Amino acid sequence: MSEDFSRWQKSYPEKKERKGPFMTVSSVPIEPLYTPVNTPEINYREDLGYPGEYPYTRGVRRNMYRGRLWTMRQFAGFASAAESNQRYKFLLSQGQTGLSVAFDMPTIMGYDSDHPRAYGEVGRVGVAIDSLQDMETLFKDIPLDKVSTSMTTNAPASILWAMYIVAAEKQGVPADKLTGTIQNDILKEYIAQKSWIFPPEPSLRLITDIFAFARDNVPKWNTISISGYHIREAGATALQELAFTLADGFAYVEAGIKAGLDVDDFAPRLSFFFNSHTDFFEEIAKYRAARRIWARHMKEKYGAKTEESLLLRFHTQTAGCSLTAQQPENNIVRTAYQAMAAVLGGTQSLHTNSMDEVLALPSEKAVQIALRTQQVLAYETGVANTIDPLAGSYFVEALTNQMEEGAEEYFRKIEEQGGVLAAISENFFQQEIADAAYRYQKEIESKARIIVGVNEFQTKEKIEIDLLKIDPEIESSQVRRVKELKATRDNLHVQNTLDALKESAMSSDNLMPKIIDAVRSYATEGEIVSVLKEIFGEYKEQAVF
Repeated sequence: MSEDFSRWQKSYPEKKERKGPFMTVSSVPIEPLYTPVNTPEINYREDLGYPGEYPYTRGVRRNMYRGRLWTMRQFAGFASAAESNQRYKFLLSQGQTGLSVAFDMPTIMGYDSDHPRAYGEVGRVGVAIDSLQDMETLFKDIPLDKVSTSMTTNAPASILWAMYIVAAEKQGVPADKLTGTIQNDILKEYIAQKSWIFPPEPSLRLITDIFAFARDNVPKWNTISISGYHIREAGATALQELAFTLADGFAYVEAGIKAGLDVDDFAPRLSFFFNSHTDFFEEIAKYRAARRIWARHMKEKYGAKTEESLLLRFHTQTAGCSLTAQQPENNIVRTAYQAMAAVLGGTQSLHTNSMDEVLALPSEKAVQIALRTQQVLAYETGVANTIDPLAGSYFVEALTNQMEEGAEEYFRKIEEQGGVLAAISENFFQQEIADAAYRYQKEIESKARIIVGVNEFQTKEKIEIDLLKIDPEIESSQVRRVKELKATRDNLHVQNTLDALKESAMSSDNLMPKIIDAVRSYATEGEIVSVLKEIFGEYKEQAVF
């Protein structure tokens, strides 16, 4: 075979190739042809196996989409809780099968809507949630025992999760019936997205407290969604997204074990969140490599014994950073290809971006098209009819191996830095991502990389899309509501619960019961965060020059 391939290579007419360069979105060179020569060491049983069997390269379930389609979970949230509640009901009526909550910036940063730092940002990029009152409104008439909910929140994840648990309780739904996910991934905030509150050590304590509380009280809940999405959006390559995300995942496993938890008590509820960019095959290889790497490390390094601890289950969102303001209708096409890559890569749930998201929060029409994109994919294209249909492709298997080898090299570099926290402190991740983002931008500017409608195939156009606009009155009314709540609730009871939380924060107690008590008393998110800041302090990033 190698002799035949050498003969073919010699006869290959390189001078007749169209203008390159031939490379992935991550600037990895691509060969003109892949054959068994590129995958000589693959052992089917050890490297691929069968779907639902170790090392899970071909999928985490034996029947994958022939058993159940992926969850169609559109990310949504804007303005007030009442308006977002109406959007959720619309999406569910259109066939969406799970909810995904986008919070506004003050909520993400732990500020109430009446805080001076919240001015001008309330309800702008997500829904404003200040207290249990807002969470109850957000899910009014939506049965929380029948809907799986994902919440994209990190630093204040414990507080917003507590609000969700109590809102369900008020519906008559016990915590052990709830299903869903909190993102809760603070490490990628220090690396990429920058929406932190507390320093790393107390942040990890909150996360391991959630692990333990969920094990005993909310067993069906995914306690963390270890997120590569925002790492990729910051400019990382596919390989960096894969390696840095899994490195964060291993750091959480080590934190859980250090906190005294058995790995099999919390690992089954760890989940992941990946980006699906435009390079079709690179993305598919990334997902397949991720499953294999995770299973091998969990089994061989961390001693996990149950099958569920070895499974890398993940949600995917199509790449926001790939959307263009120019010719925005093209974003529908980009999103469709990205969604197909996620499905062929074996995702468990999927969000498809709307064509107008680069310009504003998505309109109802745009989000309906995004959801229909998933439904066409599921019911018309046939891609869900067989499991891992690209397995055995010389190209896909070579890329999968390449991804795994590259990730292992990054793991070695991170260990040399002293681990994930030390690497964050030394700005290792941040510099790697910045270098990759710079290289990508230079490729666009030099036209080594063509972005349709941006640096080639341009047109003079007037964008005629109805954009969602947030009424400025939304902020005023939200501020009035939170002030009225603070004036009319039982403030002595609120203060007692906050004092009890402060006392627990100074001890080694699990903080979740005290956070839930404070939430139940209608203490606001900002008040709870302020108490924890007194004990934990605030994170200050080290500047890089």
